[in-house]
Amino acid sequence: MKHVLSVYVENQPGVLVRVASMFSRREFNIDSLSVGVTQSPEFSRITVVVHGDLSLIDQMIKQLEKMPVVRAVQRLDSAMAVTRGMTLIKVKADDTSRLDVLKMAELFRAHVVDVQPANLIFEITGDDEKVTALLRLLAPYGILEVIRTGLVALERGDNTINDYHQEREYYGKNLL
Repeated sequence: MKHVLSVYVENQPGVLVRVASMFSRREFNIDSLSVGVTQSPEFSRITVVVHGDLSLIDQMIKQLEKMPVVRAVQRLDSAMAVTRGMTLIKVKADDTSRLDVLKMAELFRAHVVDVQPANLIFEITGDDEKVTALLRLLAPYGILEVIRTGLVALERGDNTINDYHQEREYYGKNLL
């Protein structure tokens, strides 16, 4: 089963390597990984997509929470989160097929980012299912290249990962 983990970390050199190494040492496979600075420049957010049962995911979360640079970890339920990835797709599109390819891309709200005489490059954002559906439709025309980013995700509603961070700091200080 696919799970999305949001990891709130200190923004300092080597943090991503340390987090990724934790997964590697414990032989957890990462399907997708993306990282970026948050609204607070001293923190970054790593979004990790992994497969496993809930006990394995709980183990991953506990291991991450033990790391000093990790301030909070949140498992994002797919129904309670907004997830997006970006994909660039280069597809053959000559004079005979260009209009059909453009119409398909428009149905998926993909944007043309480059036009050449024999091909087009599209940018599409959305969940994996949306991107995969467009790729299936474009396949007969000849997909030349595809690159996907890792997912980014935020929990819906009023809760933020900062709530998890503040709760962890509170309980950590009051347990001493």
